Amino acid sequence: LLQMRCDAVLDLVSLRDRAKDRTQDFSGGMKRRLNIAAAMLHDPILLILDEPTVGVDPQSRNAIFVALEALKQEGRSLIYTSHYMEEVERLADHIVMIDHGKVIANETPAELYARLPAQAALELMFASAVNETQLQTLRAVEGVIGVEVQEAGCKLLVALKEQTLALHVLNTLTHFTAVPLHFSTSKTKLEEVFLALTGRSLRD
Repeated sequence: LLQMRCDAVLDLVSLRDRAKDRTQDFSGGMKRRLNIAAAMLHDPILLILDEPTVGVDPQSRNAIFVALEALKQEGRSLIYTSHYMEEVERLADHIVMIDHGKVIANETPAELYARLPAQAALELMFASAVNETQLQTLRAVEGVIGVEVQEAGCKLLVALKEQTLALHVLNTLTHFTAVPLHFSTSKTKLEEVFLALTGRSLRD
């Protein structure tokens, strides 16, 4: 029975083929995955992970997340600490943000995103500078929170209430003499929420 359980947890972290190898020869990423396997040996319903992907290669990081997502699908609870916001976004159903030892947020991801007025951004690159009249037109489009001008007016960052409103902005551009070379959209990142709550100044 113990051997079957060992095989199962090694399969979980993709280390079954290295079961007979010396752990001293494992890479940092393999050792992190082995830590998870050891923690799962007794089939716990709660797993506490303290920055399990620090210093590991991208392949091992992805393997760790595949394993953790599989555990979530089984109905297990995970408490996960990390400074990597993209990891939190991928895994968390509920987020606690701590700054200088104090809890500054204790909410679902959706509730955290809602703290920012802008929920998405549209980046526009033009062949020539956009004039002030055109900028005022963009700022007046429904759902536009603000327009940041960069690169001497050839690049614009348009903050939006939601990502779907980018279409309204693009429709407005059809009346501009300045033609966009390309554009891209993005949703609000958890990192932006954290910076909004804690400030952007450097920390000791």
